[in-house]
Amino acid sequence: MPDRRTDLADAALAVVAAKGLKGLTHRAVDAEAGVAVGTTSNYFRNRAALVAAAVDRVEERDSLLLQQQGGSVLPTSVTALAEQLAGALLRLANNHAELTRARFTFALDQPEVVAAGHQRMLSTLEQVLDSMGIPDPRARAEAVADYGDGLAMHLLTARRGQAVDQPTIAANLRRLLEG
Repeated sequence: MPDRRTDLADAALAVVAAKGLKGLTHRAVDAEAGVAVGTTSNYFRNRAALVAAAVDRVEERDSLLLQQQGGSVLPTSVTALAEQLAGALLRLANNHAELTRARFTFALDQPEVVAAGHQRMLSTLEQVLDSMGIPDPRARAEAVADYGDGLAMHLLTARRGQAVDQPTIAANLRRLLEG
């Protein structure tokens, strides 16, 4: 069960997704979380601490989503990995659009804040690709991340409401992974 800090970080993400970073205030988070005025400032003394908690929560929730998609089993084939990543991308753009909008807001406004998490994600994917014997795993990990970010952005904006199926996304990812 989430604790109060986690609940407030989730509320901060909801505020950022709805109102952007300019709308992120302690009072706005209090209202979103349905807690007494001043509660958020008791947990996060300044705006920088609140932003840091929200960014950390984005990374935690992304990790949880990937685990839910693939379970605790690491994929052992390009096809399995592509299917796992495609499912996660669709969930991020559809079921978890709020989380994805918040992530893009942070990335565009404060890229230095999300850079470390992005590098950790790339390193993890690179390790998986290397363990699978995929040539040039770093470049492939970067290509997959770039495709995923671009696809998610388009599904939230220019292609919003358009049906995109998981097999098509998985096929695109396989092409990136196999070269």
